[in-house]
Amino acid sequence: MLTGIPILACWVFVGVYWNISARSIKPTAEGQDWSGRLARMPIWLGYILLIVIWVYPFGMVATRRTAVSGSLAVAICALGLLVSIWSRRALGNEWSRDVELKQWHKLVERGPYALVRHPIYTGHLLLGLGTAIGSGLLVAFAGLALFFVGFWIKLRQEERLLVRSFPEEYPAYRARVRALVPYVL
Repeated sequence: MLTGIPILACWVFVGVYWNISARSIKPTAEGQDWSGRLARMPIWLGYILLIVIWVYPFGMVATRRTAVSGSLAVAICALGLLVSIWSRRALGNEWSRDVELKQWHKLVERGPYALVRHPIYTGHLLLGLGTAIGSGLLVAFAGLALFFVGFWIKLRQEERLLVRSFPEEYPAYRARVRALVPYVL
């Protein structure tokens, strides 16, 4: 089963796209301090675990690898890639790696942001889920769990910043639109 190649291709593509598109963002008006950036540690640990299991598979098997699970894994990764790129394009120059406010920041509610408030995180979580299913290893699902924890912490930080920056618009948006999964979460 050659699920690893298309899954890796999804991750490489999103990484290349992220680095190229990061060149056209607005200057920062309000940055994040170093302690807030520590919230990304679970995300980075999750990335490391998800990468390591493809390079050096180890640990208990959580799910059997079959043609069906491999196809499902690739499809989920491809969906995660599409959601991530669509979300990043919709956010445009308002995007930032850290939780920060851009100069002349605007609240984006179009495209995937009409479906969920944090679709980039949704896309990356889908990439992680597809990778975990594709590997079938428990350590990959641990990486996915770290992803979720890290993105949830970062999501909460962003929510506080956006409520403070858009005191009337953001609470109304938050009441209408779910955080990560349309109509569910």
